[in-house]
Formats: sequence, C-alpha cells, structure tokens
Amino acid sequence: MAFWDSLWPRREAQFESGNASTSSIVLSRRHATVSLTKQGALTGNLRVNLSWRMRTSDIEGRSRQSGRLLRPMKLFQPDVVQAHTQGMVNVDLDLGCMYELKDGTKGVVQPLGNLIGDLNGPPYIRLSGDDRFGAPSGETVYVNLDQREKIKRLLFFVYIYDQTPAFDRTHAMVTLYPGNGPRIEIELDERAPQARSCAVFTVENIKDELIVRREVKFVYGFQSELDRLYGWGMQWGRGYKSRT
Repeated sequence: MAFWDSLWPRREAQFESGNASTSSIVLSRRHATVSLTKQGALTGNLRVNLSWRMRTSDIEGRSRQSGRLLRPMKLFQPDVVQAHTQGMVNVDLDLGCMYELKDGTKGVVQPLGNLIGDLNGPPYIRLSGDDRFGAPSGETVYVNLDQREKIKRLLFFVYIYDQTPAFDRTHAMVTLYPGNGPRIEIELDERAPQARSCAVFTVENIKDELIVRREVKFVYGFQSELDRLYGWGMQWGRGYKSRT
C-alpha cells in the first residue's frame, strides 16, 4: 500500500472510479472498461490526447521522498515541474489509431507517413499535430462520434519513433475528452525499458454500445506487432517523418 493510501485508505477506490472533485474516470487494471453510451457521450467529437514528460531518476525520487519524511510539511508541497526544451527531451512519443469500419475498411491514423485521416469522411478520425518534444499540449486525435454506427473498432497506441526505447524514462498519460460527461484517463504507468510500442486502449462498437477498454500492453516492436496482437491483418513497411 502506498504511503498516501495509508493516510487516506479510500483514496484509491475514489480515484479509480472517478468522482465529482476530479470530474474524471481513471481506467486501471481493476476497473478497465467504461461505456461511452452509458455516459451519454455519443455525439460530437471524442478528443484523445497524449501528454508526457520525462521521469526523474529513481535515485532522485528516493532522495526527495526521504527528505520529505524528515520534513513532514514537505509532503504537502507539490513538485516543481521543469519546462521542456528540445535539448532536454530526447524521446519522441507518437499517438496513433488503428481502425476497422463496419464495411471492412482498415487502416491507421498516425504522424508517421503523414496519415492524418479525415474527420468528416472515412475513417472519421483525424490527427491534429505531431508533438516531438513533449510540449504541454501533447498530441491529439479526434473521432467523429456522429458517425459511430460506421465504426467497428479502434485501437489507440503510443510508440517511440526511431530512438532508443525509453518508456521507463517517461511518464505518459492518454486522456479521452468526450463531448459530454467526464474525461477518461489512462496512465502508461508500467515500467517497460525495452518496449517501443504500447497498446493503450480499444473502442469497440458492441451491439450499438461503444465500450472503451484499457489495455496498456507494451511490445518490443512497432505497429506490425500490435497489429498481430489484436488481429488487424494489415501489411506494414518502414516509414519516416519529414525533418523539422
């Protein structure tokens, strides 16, 4: 049990299920699914955002924690968050989405290959921007839920583009912002030093009900490995980004 949980034993359960004070639903291993239909979030655009920052070292974390235990009032002071700069951040996390429509069409929306999609036509998914340096705004993908009856399933994933695997040195969060109802948060909170990609969550249209399911499954390859894991059956080749 974490130290904070010993102070407030009910905190974890409240945080995972969402509450009025946070106005969010946090998907975890124990609470892995949520119905957008039951949340009344079936119109407008579903905004999916990836934000991330570099982790501090374990040594620094232990040192800071021990310092706070020696000075109890420090426990209630938030950490200072350093601003990102290009020189400081050397990991490029990308957000992507594999899709399968009801008519059998399959594809991917992602920064790699400039596959930005289309919001008003198939696949009704569009990528907005490519954050290469961990900016506060992160990366965002929009899904047109007004066309939800044409969508069979989606797989949102995060991958490290063309650099050393470093999921263990980043703290990443994927947040869903429906047009109605609370936001939905999924943390990439598991250490996977050698992984290059992570399946974050799926959205499935099951009997006209949209179900979001937390996955957070790390793999050592890229999109093709995620494809095999979830049975998309697409062909993949090496892709590159334009230089900035």
